[in-house]
Parts: sequence; C-alpha cells; structure tokens
Amino acid sequence: MDHTVLSLLAFLPLILAGVLLIGLRMAARTAMPIVFVVAVLIALFAWDMTANRVLASTFQGLILTVALLWIIFGAILLLNTLKHSGGIMAIRNGFSGISPDRRVQALIVAWLFGCFIEGASGFGTPAAVAAPLMVALGFPALGAVVVGMMLQSTPVSFGAVGTPIVVGVSGGLNQAAISQQLAADGSSWETFFRLITSEVALTHGLIGVFMPLILVTVMVRFFGENRSWREGLSIAPFALFVGVCFVVPYMLVGVFLGPEFPSLLGGLIGLAVVVPAARKGFLLPKDTWDFPPRSQWPAEWLGTIEIKVEDVAGRAPMSTLRGWMPYVIVAVLLVVSRTVPAVKSALSSVSTGWSNILGEQGISGSVQWLYLPGGIILIAVICTIFLHQMRASQVKAAFAESSKTLFGAGFVLLFTIPMVRILINSGVNESDLVSMPVAMAQLVADGMGHVYPLFAPAVGALGAFIAGSNTVSNLMLSAFQFNVAEALGVSTAMMVALQAVGAAAGNMIAIHNVVAASATVGLLGREGTTLRKTILPTLYYCLFAGIVGLLAFYVFHIGDPLMGG
Repeated sequence: MDHTVLSLLAFLPLILAGVLLIGLRMAARTAMPIVFVVAVLIALFAWDMTANRVLASTFQGLILTVALLWIIFGAILLLNTLKHSGGIMAIRNGFSGISPDRRVQALIVAWLFGCFIEGASGFGTPAAVAAPLMVALGFPALGAVVVGMMLQSTPVSFGAVGTPIVVGVSGGLNQAAISQQLAADGSSWETFFRLITSEVALTHGLIGVFMPLILVTVMVRFFGENRSWREGLSIAPFALFVGVCFVVPYMLVGVFLGPEFPSLLGGLIGLAVVVPAARKGFLLPKDTWDFPPRSQWPAEWLGTIEIKVEDVAGRAPMSTLRGWMPYVIVAVLLVVSRTVPAVKSALSSVSTGWSNILGEQGISGSVQWLYLPGGIILIAVICTIFLHQMRASQVKAAFAESSKTLFGAGFVLLFTIPMVRILINSGVNESDLVSMPVAMAQLVADGMGHVYPLFAPAVGALGAFIAGSNTVSNLMLSAFQFNVAEALGVSTAMMVALQAVGAAAGNMIAIHNVVAASATVGLLGREGTTLRKTILPTLYYCLFAGIVGLLAFYVFHIGDPLMGG
C-alpha cells in the first residue's frame, strides 16, 4: 500500500475522534467505542499487526485504565471527604481574605497550585485535583475542567519530577549511539541532555509567561455573563505578574539545576510571592469579576457533583489552615514519594502487573497502588478522616458518592486507552512498517521541508493527543525529531526541545485527560465542548513554539555539540 495512503489511514482514528467529539458533539462514551473499532481494523488489515498483538495491546490499555481510574477515584474521594467534613467551606471562606475575584482565584488555585502538583506528580493529576477544588469554590463544572486542562501546558514538560525529560527524551533517543558521536566531538551525553533541558525551559518560559492571561481570558469569555474578552484583559497586569512569578524561577531551575524541579519550585515560589501580593491588591483591577448567578448557568455548565452551603451547615467552623491541610498533605506526600529513594522504592513495591502480555515482548502493564497519585491521595483521605474528626456515616457517604461517579469515567476509558496502546504498539507488524504515530509524523515532515520546525511542536502535540502523555509522546517521537533535524542540518537538541514543548501543550487536548478531569466533577458526556475551548490555547502554544524554533534555527543559528557549535 502507498506510504501516503498508509499515513492517512494512521490519522483516521484521530480525525474520526475529532469529527465525532468536536464536530458532531457526540459524547465520548458513544464516540470512543467507534474510534476503537476503527483503530483495530486499521491495525489488523492495513498495518498487518497480528491479532495477538492487538489483543495484548488492548489488555495493556485496560491495565493502564485501572491505574488512571485509581487516580480519578482518589481525586473524587478527597473532594467528597472534604465536602462531608466541612473542609471545603473552610477553603472557600479562606479565599474571601485573598480576593473575591474569580480570575484571581483561578490564577492561584488552578495555575500556581496546579503547576506545583504537576511538578510533583504529573500524569493528569493537576486537573483531577484542581477541577473539583474549583467546583467546591463555586466555579461551574465545565469552567473548572476547561481551566484545569489549560494549566496542563507550561509545567508539563517537567511534571512528575521531570519524568517527560528524564524518561521520555532519554528513553526516546538512541543514547548509546549519540554518546559515541558526542565523545568523538569532545562532548558528552550529560552536556547534550542539559542543553535540551535548558532549551525546553527557556522556550516554555517565553511562551508560558502569557498562559495565565490566556487562561483567565478564555474563562471570562466563555463563562462570563457578558461573554467579554475585555473583562479578561482587564486583569492583564496581575496575570502577567503571575506568569513572571512562575516562569522566572522555572527557567532558572531548568537551566541550572536540571529537569526534576522547575515546575515544582516554580509553582511553590509563585504561590509564596503571588498570594501575599493578591491580599494587598497589588496590580489587581478595580473591578471584581464573578460568574453570572447560578440560576442563569446553562445546563451544559453543570456537573453532577456540587458543593452547597447547606451540605455543611450547622457544623462547627473550621479554620482555613485545617481545611487546606489535606491538600498540603497530598503535595508533601507527592514530593516525598518522588524524591526520597527509600520511600519511592517502598511504595512502588506494592504493585500488580503483567509482563510480556500474551507473550508479546515489550507489552507490559502494572498498577503501583501506593505510588500512583491515587494511593497518595487515599493516604491523605485517611489522614483527613482523623484530622477533621469525621463520623462513620460521613465517610461512608463520601465513598459511596465517589464510587458512583467513577463508573461513568471507566466506560469511556475502557476504549480510549486501549486504542492508544494499539497505535503505539503498531511498530511491530508483519509488513515491517513504522508505528502509526511515526507514520503520521513522517507525512507531516515530508510535506514541510525546511519550514518543518514551525510544525515540530504540533507533531509533539499530536503524540500527546494520541497518548495523553508528554512522556509517551517523547518516547515515540524524540528519535524522529532528532533525525529530521540531522537531515535539515539544524540543532538536534533544539528540535528535540520543540518536541517536548509541543508534547506538553498537547496535554490540553488529550482525550482521556479531558475524560479524567470531567469525571472528577461529574461532567462526562461533554468532552467535545471542553476540547473546542482548549484547542485555542493549544494552537497558540504550538504556533509560537514553532516560531521560536524557526528563529532559533535560521536567525540566531543556534548549534549543539553534535554540530560543533
């Protein structure tokens, strides 16, 4: 079969998903089973994958689905636990001392706190934690999910203590061959890797400084009473201040300390600077923005999980600090579990998995029950039960409500993640074809020539859209981007950096990330509505990252050790 036709067939599941979810506004629970069947047919009859490998990939996807559902369950359970303990009311009341402006609340809770959680945990956890927290503060469920998805951009490349770079880029490149080449040129892999990390940090910093402003502007435009872009722009000075407070330490840490802590420390330092500034009204506009009255909210804004004042009425008041403590515990446990080797090893040892599923080499899956954010959050929930002195009936109600919400997300993910794994694992087939994601990338590269760097971030985003993960996108496509850079005679380090930046942006439109965030606020079935809004900041990110790449290659002529520059 013609190479171009095959590449177009590889695109078909993604195109179909976009048409059904965004164009026809079909619910993901209906659309994704259809997309899964189409992907299976393409894998079997166009890619010549064996039925055994397709089935093994499906089982692998199901194991990964369990792991993701475990994270979702933890996030939902923490919200419902705080709902029944009265902690949510304490958190909500605490924000009245900072600012009643919803734009300010979104920047602090979603962006800065979310970036910190991304740095500690990654893998979709920030939106799953931030979205229900914003709902508890009085945000519409749809608005909370859209905002939660937008925070999964700048911090993502250094999420989960640098996993997308440490694991994704290192594992995606032929480190042994590159090291030999570097040694011959008098350099080393460590120097090359540090250069990639620095260029990822600096590129994200240039683009990400505007993301807080874009976040609040999109929120105000789509969820404000007046549907006004201007009301979002009126907070521009403060939003840009928030952006600077995050990206400056983020870039410095990325350049001088490496990939493990830019997002984590950027979020933490940003919170330490911005919260006191907001309390004093620094750079805040004179107007105070809020959503329209709840009675005027369209039905599509509302999820099935909501926190009402009467839910906790009549209970003893709780201090703001005590209300926030469960989230503090989550953050501390995430950091400790990712940075202390002994703790990481102990938690990771509690695992259920299947290696070389159905005899297929390299197709494995496992669920690390305590190391995954779901286990970490469950530990925090147990602490909360005692810290907030909850009654057995309250705990039982929290578990019951959380379990009920989980089942809706599970059905969609049963088809979404196995479909992803089939695409990724398609590189082993009886016709010796490259995998479907690489075929898609090659089609884009072949048609672009020297202007390809403009589209390199979009290729990375495409990988993340498929896999729902910056790490997996980097694993799939870093070598491809490296090879394209060599063919064009430009910096391989910078091209791989553009891959990592684009893959981070792609998390804003990754289908199963949207499903996961939607599930935490009871908003399943409206994933297409979310995607139509998050596609705008994704396009911004990919376009400007591409422009940075073109300038770096053809105006500033940056080099790397492999180019002798």
